[in-house]
Amino acid sequence: MRRGLFITLEGSDGSGKSTQLKRMESFLNEKGYKTVVTREPGGTVISEKIRELLLDKNHSEMDGKTETLLYAAARAQHVAEIIEPALERGDIVICDRFIDSSIVYQGYGRKLGRQVETINQFAIAGHMPDITFLFKLSPEVGKSRIKTENRDRLESEQTGFYDEVLRGYIDLEKRYPDRIIGIDASKGIGEVHAEIKERLEWILKEKYDV
Repeated sequence: MRRGLFITLEGSDGSGKSTQLKRMESFLNEKGYKTVVTREPGGTVISEKIRELLLDKNHSEMDGKTETLLYAAARAQHVAEIIEPALERGDIVICDRFIDSSIVYQGYGRKLGRQVETINQFAIAGHMPDITFLFKLSPEVGKSRIKTENRDRLESEQTGFYDEVLRGYIDLEKRYPDRIIGIDASKGIGEVHAEIKERLEWILKEKYDV
């Protein structure tokens, strides 16, 4: 059986990933592909419990290294329980955030450097995304889209933190041009979806010869 396709969506908070993920799922299902839609941190019972701990605004004292290890732990369980089995079945996995988020949020935002990538390579056990859609948007615009009272612990960080996150994403886009597809998230929802559909058509043709 042919291995499935692993698609991830990345970008700063408020960039519209969740909206586009739903449209992407519908587009693929309409074309007859079986999809597994999931998110990080989360996706499994264990990983969702770690998510609650990570994003709780009451845990402002959490150390950056603790945060990094918790994300990696949630990811390891997610890969083992959801992502790896789905790919082995030949499904298309669409995941809201994955390893790139840790590299930029903890590696750049928390200034922990390349050791974050090393820790997470162990967690993912070789399951890198095939394609990553990177939703690029200025931190100021992204934060303005999220109501203050609805922001979690990470979303409540200062703009300077998100400037570093964006810088990290841009660096990754340059490092992995064959995997990471930059999307201008300041465009309208319909425009962004049309661009993603066009990209997906090409990816599916390459993968499945359709």
